Amino acid sequence: MNPLLTPAATEPLSQFGNDSVWVVILKAVLIFVLLVLLTLFNIWFERRVVGRMQHRIGPNVNGPFGLLQSLADGVKLALKEDLIPKAADKVVFLIAPVLVVVPAFVTWSVIPFGPEAKIPFTDITTPLQLTDMPVAVLFVLAIASIGIYGIVLGGWSSGSTYSLLGGLRSSAQMISYEVAMGLSFVVVFLYAGSMSTSEIVEAQTKVWFLFPLLPSFIIYVISMVGESNRAPFDLPEAEGELVGGFHTEYSSLKFALFFLAEYVNMATVSAIATTLFLGGWRAPFGIGTIWPGANEGYWPVLWFFGKVMAFIFMFVWLRGTLPRLRYDQFMHFGWKVLIPISIVWLLVLATYRAIENTGGINRSVIYVIMAVLVILIVGLLLLDSKAEPEKVGPIEDEGEFDAFAGGYPVPPMPTFSTTGKTGRETTAPMASSSQGGGSVEGEER
Repeated sequence: MNPLLTPAATEPLSQFGNDSVWVVILKAVLIFVLLVLLTLFNIWFERRVVGRMQHRIGPNVNGPFGLLQSLADGVKLALKEDLIPKAADKVVFLIAPVLVVVPAFVTWSVIPFGPEAKIPFTDITTPLQLTDMPVAVLFVLAIASIGIYGIVLGGWSSGSTYSLLGGLRSSAQMISYEVAMGLSFVVVFLYAGSMSTSEIVEAQTKVWFLFPLLPSFIIYVISMVGESNRAPFDLPEAEGELVGGFHTEYSSLKFALFFLAEYVNMATVSAIATTLFLGGWRAPFGIGTIWPGANEGYWPVLWFFGKVMAFIFMFVWLRGTLPRLRYDQFMHFGWKVLIPISIVWLLVLATYRAIENTGGINRSVIYVIMAVLVILIVGLLLLDSKAEPEKVGPIEDEGEFDAFAGGYPVPPMPTFSTTGKTGRETTAPMASSSQGGGSVEGEER
């Protein structure tokens, strides 16, 4: 037996795969409905919280406290005209939103909402999880990577330069930050001895992985914000330079699918963080000791979604407070900061676990490891400090700028003359001629 495996990880996944067909269908439908309702609530929640941060009220018209505003916006999008650009590849243009939204829902099939519980009005006991497998977390990574194809194909098939640039940015961004995210997962695997989501939650019975694996938690939180294309890492849909990014040319229900996928992905990465680092569906510290039934029945569902909503609030908080990074700063941070730190932390923890399982830890070994870490960090800081920007000399004053000199960007049309402040005579343009019209000389004649 692997010495890294905990007793919880050695138990087989015997509780899964025994449900009848109608129970599986019921679970799948409930997960779908729950995610749609959670998306509608999260949109309203984000707008209200950002409004409060900006000293505004936010949506307050449709429904009590404006709760039906998201539903009204969805109906409005569904009733809008569905436009397809002439330059678009129609087949790929229609498939792309589906490729984005389907993986967002499929990922939730391996997320544990709670322990085994009895279905109301029946005698059937089933785990509050659709399914599980020995490599569930790897399944999550594989399914999440499919959503990248939808974004890239959506940007490419639109026939718009802005959409294409947004799709390329998104692909580079997700590929870059998935490396750091995967390395943070590996640390959890080493500590829990399993890749199954239910067994990882079971391994956190005594202590949440947040505390012994704090660097991995921080790396994952940063990576999940980059993975979900949320501010301040929303470079693929930067309105300042890309209008709307990869979904610029989309409208009606297809745009609504992109919008739905974004908020479902935001809830997905929050659920994964809850499962891997915050004990999953287990009650917060102190409640389980005072109340023995806190981790039984359907109460764990409440604890699980409470933790998820805490991460959702963090997303909203970041959007309301932090400005958007430049694209080069974002990629530099991912490749030169997050990934090296993830690799070093993984090596340290693997060494620690190996020494622990071979008979104890020698203090000299710890000192050597700490010295190597200090040298690596100092070396990285020195290399980064040497990369100074080029110094730009003073710009010579060439006098007042003449907008009509040189005929740029529009060639001057010599119809009348004006004298500017520079004292030289310039030519002002007049209205442009019709397409295919004659030359300036022809208009003068």
